[in-house]
Amino acid sequence: MIILVGYVSIEGQSKKIAETVAAQIEKGGDRAILFNVVTGAEYGVDHPQAVILCAPIHAGRYPAPFVDFVERERDWLKSVPSAFVSVSLFIRSEFAEEREEAMHFPDALMAQTGWTPGMVHHAAGALRYTEYDFFKRWMAKRLAEREGAPTDVKQIHEFTDWAALATFTKDFVAAAKA
Repeated sequence: MIILVGYVSIEGQSKKIAETVAAQIEKGGDRAILFNVVTGAEYGVDHPQAVILCAPIHAGRYPAPFVDFVERERDWLKSVPSAFVSVSLFIRSEFAEEREEAMHFPDALMAQTGWTPGMVHHAAGALRYTEYDFFKRWMAKRLAEREGAPTDVKQIHEFTDWAALATFTKDFVAAAKA
């Protein structure tokens, strides 16, 4: 099976998640086409038989190029088995209302685009303090303090549950083949 793994990444964690998904698909014996939807390039000579899309939430929205891609490819996305990985730090919040909000981020995307993936996975992102400019690092640290998250600005702190992502990917591939 040929599976498109499309992504948009702002700080790099969504790309890392997409790369991990693609590697797991390949390890299982299927073909993965890793595709950054921001490039706007065609995504392969062969027609993918399934798709997993990955995108981060920033300021309560998915990146515009990602939404544009989903709207443009809506008919194709509806015609093949599809899944979505929503990447957000809110999903690991200590506050139940923030976790609940994160669970519903994909709903707005689906309402706007008309695409309803067969499976949705919520992955926690990362705090990439070492890659932020002064202001962003300062803001991220203040928010992290409020959340009880790590505040060591000399490190990158990943919160993605890689085992859960692997299970999700395996389950999606099995369902797509059924």
